[in-house]
Amino acid sequence: MGYRRQTTLSLQPERYICCMNRRDFLKKTALLSSAVGSCEVIQAATLFTHDEEPGNVSNSLDQKKQSLIVSAPMLQNYAETSIGITFAVSDMANGYVIIGCQPNLSDGRKVLCGGYRTTEISNHVIQVRITGLQPATTYYYRIGADRIEYKGGYKMKNLGTEEDSTIYHFTTAGADAKAHFCVINDTHVNWEPFGRAIEKIAQLNPSCVVWNGDASNVEETIEDQIRIFLTPDIERKDYASYIPYLFCSGNHDFRGMANRHLERVWMYRQPEERNVRDWDLGRNFAVRMGDIAMIGLDTGEDKLDTNPKFAGIFTMKAYREAQTQWLAEALQRTEIAKAPFLVAFCHIPLFDTNPRHNPGDVAPDDKDSRYDSDFAMWQRTCAELWCPLLDAAHCQLIITAHQHRYQYFESSEIHTWAQIIGGGPEMGEYDGKKRADKFPTVIEGEIINNQLHITIHNLVSGNVQQTFTFSPRKKKRRKKTKQ
Repeated sequence: MGYRRQTTLSLQPERYICCMNRRDFLKKTALLSSAVGSCEVIQAATLFTHDEEPGNVSNSLDQKKQSLIVSAPMLQNYAETSIGITFAVSDMANGYVIIGCQPNLSDGRKVLCGGYRTTEISNHVIQVRITGLQPATTYYYRIGADRIEYKGGYKMKNLGTEEDSTIYHFTTAGADAKAHFCVINDTHVNWEPFGRAIEKIAQLNPSCVVWNGDASNVEETIEDQIRIFLTPDIERKDYASYIPYLFCSGNHDFRGMANRHLERVWMYRQPEERNVRDWDLGRNFAVRMGDIAMIGLDTGEDKLDTNPKFAGIFTMKAYREAQTQWLAEALQRTEIAKAPFLVAFCHIPLFDTNPRHNPGDVAPDDKDSRYDSDFAMWQRTCAELWCPLLDAAHCQLIITAHQHRYQYFESSEIHTWAQIIGGGPEMGEYDGKKRADKFPTVIEGEIINNQLHITIHNLVSGNVQQTFTFSPRKKKRRKKTKQ
């Protein structure tokens, strides 16, 4: 079947006048305490603790059949007024989400997968994109699916409905949201470091997580992608059911036939959430979370489009240039421009002091005796396109990945922002040798007392590796006009 965009159905704001922003929600949750407890208590009690497996549901099907819903939901593309909800199914299905403001979903509304005219039926993944939400507001939701028998345009039937018994919840982004994020990167389908990262995130309980690329290796089938994002081999199956995720693609996330259409599992934002010019920039994000403006960029492949290894099937040069136009406008958006802190995220670093590290612009095939590798260790092209804009906007920090080794670069006369490179999946050794500099990280950022506190968590030692503090960015000076 051809792939269609995932949803266009939205929740109209006027239908949810009961919804509270985060500040009001925290004030009023005492009224619910006798029944369900406050929002904070709910989050502490239910986050990642459900013993029920997804699929423990009521349905009218033969119980001998495999459960239709085979994963917990994953919250994708965290934003102020929208959210993506994705889950895996075992058979041809038409899926939906019931969402509302009340913890028991007494005000719940059913939002179908797919777009206008028809829904999307799939035997792999259900994707529901919900728009029209209120910023910094807590919503509750349940997932469900109809098993569809399809034998032709006039031969189809609904064989029964299945719903996950769990009611999940999330809070949207916005200027009043809690300013607290975590970053993981270069997980590469390594379950031990990934599991440790998820446990640390569960402990920290941030507002959102940025998965900063190379979740994949080389994925040829959609089943491989489902295993990475929706059914990972870790203890916490609902790791992304309460905490929303953002995604910045890494170079490996483009490799393999399936990864050429990763949006079948990790959805794009809807067309109505993007400028027409930016139709294909579905993973770039500019999100306001409390006092932090978060910018997501995609550095693409670590080899040039002209490299013969890739047979001319990549067009990353044009992709990077298109993002430059998007970035210039995103930084001017009111909610982004007025945020006291600006943090950017991308997979391949935009700066490196090692003269032996390939800067990614060695035409035509990335080979040069001056460099240790025939692929980009950092992206000079992206830096030349994007960094002048980030400098002008007084970006304080860029968080990157790719090199599988934690590093920190302070701001300087060359670049006005600091750069953090997250660690890779190696658990303290490399090529069979002990390496103290090889460890996975969870990078945590949080606003405390009007300062951005960054904490680097070492997932091998279990200790804090390093901490940094950033002050609010400089305000733009207004030009004086002659009277």
